[in-house]
Amino acid sequence: MDKQEIKQRINALRERVNYHNNLYYIKEAPEISDSEFDALFRELQILEDENPEFITPNSPTRRVGAVPSEKFEQVNHKYRLYSLDNANNGEELMEWYNRLGKTLPEPDKIEFVCELKIDGLAVTLTYEEGKLAKGATRGDGQTGEDITTSLKTINTIPLALFEPVSLEARGEVFMPIPSFEKLNEKRKQAGEPEFANPRNAGSGSLRQLDPKVTRERDLDIFIYGGIIETENKPPTQWETLQTLQNLGFKVNPASQPCKNIREVIDFCNIWNEKRFDLPYTTDGVVIKVNDLNSQEILGYTSRSPRWAIAYKFPPEQAMTKLGDIEMSVGRTGAVGPIALLEPVKLAGTVVKRASLHNADEIKRLDVRVGDTVWVKKAAEIIPKVIGVNLRKRPPDTQPFVYPEKCPVCGTPLEREQDEVAYHCPNHAGCEAQVRGRLEYWVSRDAMDIEWVGESLIKQLTDKGLVKDPGDLYALTKEDVLSLERMGEKSAENIINAIRESKNRPFYRLVNALGIKYVGRETAYLLSREFHSIDELKNAGFEEICAIDGIGEKIARSIVKFFENSYSLSILEKLKLHNVKLYEQAPQKPEELPFSGKTFVLTGTLHSMDRNRAGEKIKQLGGKVSTGVSKNTDYVLAGEKPGSKYDKARQLDVKILYENDFLNMLK
Repeated sequence: MDKQEIKQRINALRERVNYHNNLYYIKEAPEISDSEFDALFRELQILEDENPEFITPNSPTRRVGAVPSEKFEQVNHKYRLYSLDNANNGEELMEWYNRLGKTLPEPDKIEFVCELKIDGLAVTLTYEEGKLAKGATRGDGQTGEDITTSLKTINTIPLALFEPVSLEARGEVFMPIPSFEKLNEKRKQAGEPEFANPRNAGSGSLRQLDPKVTRERDLDIFIYGGIIETENKPPTQWETLQTLQNLGFKVNPASQPCKNIREVIDFCNIWNEKRFDLPYTTDGVVIKVNDLNSQEILGYTSRSPRWAIAYKFPPEQAMTKLGDIEMSVGRTGAVGPIALLEPVKLAGTVVKRASLHNADEIKRLDVRVGDTVWVKKAAEIIPKVIGVNLRKRPPDTQPFVYPEKCPVCGTPLEREQDEVAYHCPNHAGCEAQVRGRLEYWVSRDAMDIEWVGESLIKQLTDKGLVKDPGDLYALTKEDVLSLERMGEKSAENIINAIRESKNRPFYRLVNALGIKYVGRETAYLLSREFHSIDELKNAGFEEICAIDGIGEKIARSIVKFFENSYSLSILEKLKLHNVKLYEQAPQKPEELPFSGKTFVLTGTLHSMDRNRAGEKIKQLGGKVSTGVSKNTDYVLAGEKPGSKYDKARQLDVKILYENDFLNMLK
């Protein structure tokens, strides 16, 4: 055969292999024997080896063989991914349905799609003209990890679609139960620790640096949605699933359209009983409004779509003995009871501690030390005590007396009229609160201070060097060197990391303050309306309530925070040490220096990580892309750049090195 004939034969073989892969792994209806498939695959492999110029990244022979990455690159999602709100019972499901009726006309005519909620790892798959270009974890919804190489090892993920369309598919990668049991048996025989449950095993397997390890773990995927970049988009969620299936994706066969909420409830009840017969784990049902136009009308909150909800199945329960009750003090001063249990296996993990929530719950259940109690996992994550087996109660047990003083500092506890929890009001002097606030301040979602963790904070507070976040910025290198087992270089790294955190984006600082009920998403909403701490401090209750996504409870907490003298003293310290307590009001997009410019980042930067570099680019009006094309304006190349650097040179895209980029920022 001449070269043209060889190329045609390779293309034909790829199409046939992809076709039979789809029949075998997704439709579970093979048309040929394993030996016939192997013959086709081997012929393709031989022809590609003999003619490497015809090899493409999306060939089915390329699923394994890439050189393991040194670490995962960050991916900025083109379309944001959201979390789902939960309904833990039929009453909460109906509350969600009733909310829909306040926005959509004729609520009794709303149609839905029900899909089993797979207990796995959410991923996005980007296809360009039908070819798999990128795969990433969901991450925080805006930025994920590039795990393309690992995802290519999963046979149910098509490397090439049946049509050359561009789209972003979203799915859940999971480990089937038989594969999980087989893997744990193998690890047990090898003397290695076993995985706690299929989800942990699947997530750990997918995020391996060596794709060959991932390949051995036998992972699977169900696609549950997608954004199809064509003019003739499907008008409903159900038709979207059918379209994705026709393109070659594996869609959960249990998915079902429902004409009304009654059919939705029936679906949930049926699968609550049938779920234990499945070869994979599911912890609920995802319910979506079927019509995509109605989804747009309903929109999103700061963290979740209003047009979808996850109905959670009643979790697994177990019975064990309660050995003691201890009190835990959180960073906001909330004092909560923790049940210390005889170890019991629950939903795949060994449980030794469980929440008792508050004094009212202990009184309602009449929980006593020595009781035999029922324990379940709330949302399959947090264990909690839900009842007492009175038949097994020892005769000498005594009702539990809730403490009147903080177990850490001895301060009398307080309870506000509209609160169920007791609080320790000694914010400045309670060691548990001091450490909790500091640990939150340095955490990744807050000020993200490297080198400063729980152990170092304990040393700093024990020695009296730090009592609040403001004190961190007063530390000297000599202060840090005075700690046990502290070297010169480590002390220098700690001081530099603290100093660098002074200029974090404003929303991070708002989050780091630890205002009650204010997390990262709410902090971001606040930063869009108020551009300095003084603006936020001087805002009234009504002004804060007017922000979409922020209710009265949050607004009241913010106002109370800035009325507290302890909070104000911390802000004064931060101001004294030049921590940036503001940000410039946004300019018009066309006035920003990077407006209209697209950047691609590759390699390791020394002055900041790529995530932070991306934030700076966006703040200055630029866009961050994951792939190099002729439309890319700059490729920012750090140390050990990857294939993006080579492609930039091929396309004559301007390459920026770290010093160039820092000069541009100036």
